[in-house]
Amino acid sequence: MSTSEQRWSPIHGDPYRPVPYRPGRTDPADSLARAAELRARMDERRTVRQFAADPVPAQVVKDAIACAATAPSGAHQQPWTFVLVQDEEVRRRIREAAEEEERLSYDGRLGEEWLAALRPLGTDRVKPHLTDAPALIVVFQQRYWLGEDGEKRKHYYVDESVGIAVGMLLTALHLSGLAALVHTPSPMRFLSEVLRRPANEKAFAVIPVGYPAPDCEVPDLVRKSLDQVMTEI
Repeated sequence: MSTSEQRWSPIHGDPYRPVPYRPGRTDPADSLARAAELRARMDERRTVRQFAADPVPAQVVKDAIACAATAPSGAHQQPWTFVLVQDEEVRRRIREAAEEEERLSYDGRLGEEWLAALRPLGTDRVKPHLTDAPALIVVFQQRYWLGEDGEKRKHYYVDESVGIAVGMLLTALHLSGLAALVHTPSPMRFLSEVLRRPANEKAFAVIPVGYPAPDCEVPDLVRKSLDQVMTEI
């Protein structure tokens, strides 16, 4: 049975069982070329809020989720669940609940300092991307493992693990030719209710996925330069 066909089960308390790891070494010239190409392609990535209604290949989205699920995690507990939502009625219900939370936030719950930070980005309480995009990926973090018999086991570094997985998901989607947005309405309890998720899961983000609309516009932003985000020692 190949690794991809094996069913995961908790390894809590199991002995350390190392296996050989011998990946082929990439030629330095090839590494430089690949890194430069990846840097250029990722620099094209933008957060999109205006989506075309065109459907996207479901397998492309599933493969991107599979890429995200290869992320490192605390004690290899993989504390994430990705809910792929394509049903129009469910997306409508998510948008309705999200916009109610956003209404409260933009009417004062966020505070003026946060609203001032958002203003240059042109965001508001209306979230058409939740229904315009043909697919939503709702990411949940598993605060603890829950066995079929009701046994609970704590997960570690959940926020960090799920955050890394979401970053890898965005990268995979972009490199596959799709646009995405990370939407985090607060609070997000309604997502657990609408999607009927178990008690050990807590919503982390909603990610609309699709193609940019023909008239899509994005904020005129400038990213920090490499010397502003990196220090060499």
